[in-house]
Amino acid sequence: MANETMPTTPTAAAIAADDGSGGSPFGEGNVTGISVENPSLVEGLLALAMNASGAERCRLQQQAEELLQDVACPSFFDMVSCWPRTPPGTLAVLPCFAELKGVQYDSSQNATRFCNVDGTWDNYTDYDRCEHLEQPPPLPSFEPEIELPTLIYFVGYSISLAALVLAVAVLVYFKDLRCLRNTIHVNLFLTYIMSSSLWILILSLQITVKLEVAGCIFLVTLFHYFSTTNFFWMLVEGLYLYMLVVQTFSGDTLRFRKYAIIGWGGPLIFVGAWAIAKPFFGSVSNLEHPSKLEIECSWMRESHIDWIIQGPSCAVLVINLIFLLRIMWVLITKLRSANTVETRQYRKASKALLVLIPLLGITYLIVIYGPVEGVGSHIFAITRAILLSTQGFVVSLLYCFLNSEVRQTLRHHFYRWRDERNILSGKVNNHHRRPTFSKDNSPRSRTESTRLTTTTSAPLI
Repeated sequence: MANETMPTTPTAAAIAADDGSGGSPFGEGNVTGISVENPSLVEGLLALAMNASGAERCRLQQQAEELLQDVACPSFFDMVSCWPRTPPGTLAVLPCFAELKGVQYDSSQNATRFCNVDGTWDNYTDYDRCEHLEQPPPLPSFEPEIELPTLIYFVGYSISLAALVLAVAVLVYFKDLRCLRNTIHVNLFLTYIMSSSLWILILSLQITVKLEVAGCIFLVTLFHYFSTTNFFWMLVEGLYLYMLVVQTFSGDTLRFRKYAIIGWGGPLIFVGAWAIAKPFFGSVSNLEHPSKLEIECSWMRESHIDWIIQGPSCAVLVINLIFLLRIMWVLITKLRSANTVETRQYRKASKALLVLIPLLGITYLIVIYGPVEGVGSHIFAITRAILLSTQGFVVSLLYCFLNSEVRQTLRHHFYRWRDERNILSGKVNNHHRRPTFSKDNSPRSRTESTRLTTTTSAPLI
């Protein structure tokens, strides 16, 4: 029966996997007691072997063993394990590798290879006992294709879109609300609606189907146009308030046509120049590390040429900030005067000054820059997504649904509709002012009550 030999040191049991990692399979004990002509050369080769890969270590060990004078099977690398120098007629034994090509194996078992009597290795290595271990299936990790800020943008834009559509319908339908101020509000709302709709449409197409190049260019150009018009109509809102409060002129001094040229015509110049220059400039995004939501259309990637439209938008925000500061200064100056009716009106306006922040787009200045790494960057991205995606909803809420003029108009039309329905059904409902009768229930009291009812209902008919 052939003898079995085990390495005398722990390093001799190291496994040289396909990546070449692992400790040195040999120690000085492998050559202890063997006479060599140049021991220092052997020690030098062993030192090199300690820092080399598995296959390289075997090769260096073979070079060192060439100086040895005994007969034995030399060190040998079989593409999996590095077998140490073994005496002839002996069965070499190594522990099974713990891992190979990402598969875990039972390292408590052994692999064997026989060293023939003539000092040559057998052609076969027995790895039959090296069985792979059954690993429990890993817990499924939730790794969404869309990041959390993108989901927040989607939800926020959807809520804003619904609120803005309803607000535009209210301001357009009721003639009592038609004025230059509300007309400017309607145009601002329309820019919010178009930019939000296009953002949602582009995201949906990007997830579901591969967007064609022509369709991508068209949608992205429209999105940038309406996003820029959104900023320019914020400028119109600021200019209107500035003319009304600071310059003490009527807001109607500038006709709506001039406001429309600023709001719709100004962005057309900048977006047109951007669309002409965009094909000639590549994107600056890192394509080796794409985002989770892969961008197929090159027009959606950022580039330095985007400053053609980003620059005017930033300038609009700065101008609106100047308008806001000038309006605030005028209001503070008025508040220092006597407590007149006009002063009380300005005090009321000063309380609503914070309402101008979303209307003039000052929110963008708050979140224009933030941290780019660490936990702070994630918090900033989420906060920015919440503020910007819900800005349309906030503006529609403040300047339509919570506006006293709008609420009064809606209440008036509701009461009128209800009374007309009751009259048509033969039931007069005196909800606002019910007739009162005297204790004696005299005919005069009944006549006055009838006259009061007729006077209240007549204008509604």
